[in-house]
Amino acid sequence: MTEMSKIDTKALLADVTEFLWQEADILDRKDYDAWIDLWLEEGLYILPIGDGEDYENQLNLCHDNDKMRRMRVDRFKRGFSISSAPAADTVRTVSRIVIESAEGDIIKVRAAEHLIENKFGRQRMWAANLYYTLQKTEDGFKLDRKIAKILNSDGMLNSFSYLF
Repeated sequence: MTEMSKIDTKALLADVTEFLWQEADILDRKDYDAWIDLWLEEGLYILPIGDGEDYENQLNLCHDNDKMRRMRVDRFKRGFSISSAPAADTVRTVSRIVIESAEGDIIKVRAAEHLIENKFGRQRMWAANLYYTLQKTEDGFKLDRKIAKILNSDGMLNSFSYLF
């Protein structure tokens, strides 16, 4: 019997879905402090360029540890980044949520994201495949790793004034 077959996968999928939707809502509301609180200190937020998976040795749009996540959020909140002045409004949909594995307190998940950005009176749409490593804690799920593989990430990208 595999680890996945020993757990209530429907309940786990419902709990994971609720967490991912909560994160999407937090990001759309620009509640960056709440987003920071979703993370384990050792977690990594990664937006790779292209299809590679050796994130430590390739070019990435973001490869943020705790310090870099906090610095990025601080720039967004203070408007110190040209890409965040003014901040874009976003509406995102997270769907096609699949539990890839669940072993102990570690859950690996993949999902799809459609993100609509509204800035300077124009809308742009982005699509990404999301890969999460979540850890169950006494306080609920925490993000250990989030990888957002933006479609066409090795093509023409503009600056982003938000998180994926």
